[in-house]
Amino acid sequence: MNIKITGTGSYIPSTIEKNKDFYNHEFLNADGSKINSPNEVIVEKFKAITGIEERRYVKPELSNSDIAFFAAEKAIANANIDKETLDYIIVAHNYGDVKIDSEQSDTVPSLASRVKHLLKIKNPKCVGYDLLFGCPGWIEGVIQANAFIKAGIAKRCLVIGSETLSRVIDAHDRDSMIYSDGSGAVIVEETTEEGGVLAHESATFAYDEAHYIFFGETNKPETDSQRRYIKMFGRKIYEFALTNVPLALKSCLEKSGYDITDVKKILIHQANEKMDEAIVKRFYKLHNMKMPEGIMPMSIGTLGNSSVATVPTLYDLILNGKLENQEINKGDIILFASVGAGMNINAIVYKQ
Repeated sequence: MNIKITGTGSYIPSTIEKNKDFYNHEFLNADGSKINSPNEVIVEKFKAITGIEERRYVKPELSNSDIAFFAAEKAIANANIDKETLDYIIVAHNYGDVKIDSEQSDTVPSLASRVKHLLKIKNPKCVGYDLLFGCPGWIEGVIQANAFIKAGIAKRCLVIGSETLSRVIDAHDRDSMIYSDGSGAVIVEETTEEGGVLAHESATFAYDEAHYIFFGETNKPETDSQRRYIKMFGRKIYEFALTNVPLALKSCLEKSGYDITDVKKILIHQANEKMDEAIVKRFYKLHNMKMPEGIMPMSIGTLGNSSVATVPTLYDLILNGKLENQEINKGDIILFASVGAGMNINAIVYKQ
């Protein structure tokens, strides 16, 4: 049995927020104290570390479930399938639908139910549910779809990774510049074509690491608002990722039976350019090799970190020839990998 991605789609928001747009922000340390650097210096250092020059935000009238629907429509059309034949709709996200200036996240009904409603699918046996697994959520959704199909309880699944992080960022936190919005979707189904999911690996590190990414108060202490924002311990995450992600990639590749020299592309969660590069370099170092040029496509420079959406949007952009000097051809061995809140890690070895 071969289980493959037969259709892809993505939604890239039209509103561009450039680095210079942060020059007038009041950035503060976590304890509320002032940062002794002008914003131009803060932003330049940020760019040097993350590689981000701009990011995308959704328009005020749109919600996360809306953009998940947009990506889903494209994936269904790309796969050329009847939407009524879908067995599962799996939507990976972290914060549900968050309206502009709202202090609450809305997840009832689930985003999957909302997407199914917007798609106007009548079939009640098409089951929709949400998946909370941090940034690795979309990859985990593909792993679950693969398991459902292997078990014989599904033949065709829609897996979406969608997030609107612009609605949960603290304007007084330098880390707010990392986050963005976006959505990516794929159709996963049983096929007679060669290839597909060859191996996968998942792990949760929660003994010491569970709260490396969390929901916390604003950095501006005198604010009366009860809102909470996405927060992280960046240095701890960096060290955690460099230690554990390369090992997960190595283990997953070994399960597949393929050699590292067979790998054509590594599509890793677009979290931080320097961190991603360090992870992939260390992965190759485990095999006593140097990281090949062009092996790690990047979209973070212009799209920022859209959490669960980074990997599926990157994949869709490459397949549609929208990422310069990058392509994936039939028969190529590629790796999907991610790390994020939980702390969770996962990887897939996939034959195009």
